[in-house]
Amino acid sequence: MSLLTVGSVAFDAIETPFGKTDKIIGGAATYISLAASFFEKNQRIVAVVGDDFPQEMIDTLAEKGVDLEGLQIKAGEKSFFWSGKYHNDMNTRDTLITELNVLENFDPIIPASYQGTEYLMLGNLTPQIQTLVIDRLEQRPQFIAMDTMNFWMDIAMDDLKVTLSKIDLLIINDEEARQLSGVSSLVKASKIIREMGPKYLIIKKGEHGALLFHGDQIFAAPALPLEEVFDPTGAGDTFAGGFMGYIASTGDLSFDNMKRAIIAGSALASFCVEKFGTEKLLHISQEDMESRIQEFVKLANFDMVYHVK
Repeated sequence: MSLLTVGSVAFDAIETPFGKTDKIIGGAATYISLAASFFEKNQRIVAVVGDDFPQEMIDTLAEKGVDLEGLQIKAGEKSFFWSGKYHNDMNTRDTLITELNVLENFDPIIPASYQGTEYLMLGNLTPQIQTLVIDRLEQRPQFIAMDTMNFWMDIAMDDLKVTLSKIDLLIINDEEARQLSGVSSLVKASKIIREMGPKYLIIKKGEHGALLFHGDQIFAAPALPLEEVFDPTGAGDTFAGGFMGYIASTGDLSFDNMKRAIIAGSALASFCVEKFGTEKLLHISQEDMESRIQEFVKLANFDMVYHVK
């Protein structure tokens, strides 16, 4: 199977209660591809960077099995840059700097070799670009997932609804689900959002896990209790990458397999937050990954005998 990721490959500068960084590697497509590589080696990427982006990281993505024919490198231009500061609760943050740079006029060019891709993951970009990517694929992928954010709901809701009508799975957090649906109940919100197009919906709840909705089925995945969370940046993209990498590697779109994929994504996200940026993802082994997945299995698995008196 093959997985195509479209999103940003970029720089971040992050400050949390645990410390701060100078410019480090970030971007939705970076996290998604690194996470997916633990399961799916046949990966493709469509993104854009400036010539300031380090060749070392490009080589690392290639070593992870990512086909980089769709990565545009703009000579004389700068890569997208975001800087943010997290509050003490690590759930809220302030954006300090946003420099679109090459992303401002990004035209997602789909190489001919990418046509026929079976799985598509649309990282957080403008809804217009997400729709353009879908329309430029000559054959609709078997499964299309996407991420979005409150910002697009504020300024581009009509465009967002067009994109939602073309996809299979939407991955958002609880705050975004409430804004998109206009209701506070996540169960009600899931029904309203799925009426917009996606048959499947994942609502991430941070330290409280994630919910998967399809038809009248609901799966609640736990979150792994961690002693320390250094940096939540990229955790959502890592989750999406783990999920889609697992789905692409198994080729199984059943609800039961999606439950397994959520645990795979959650396990990788739990690693991601333990260090700044992509650092942890670049240094965990397959054995580390398998051990972490088993920790999640133990959290969610128990026996119960109920006696009626």
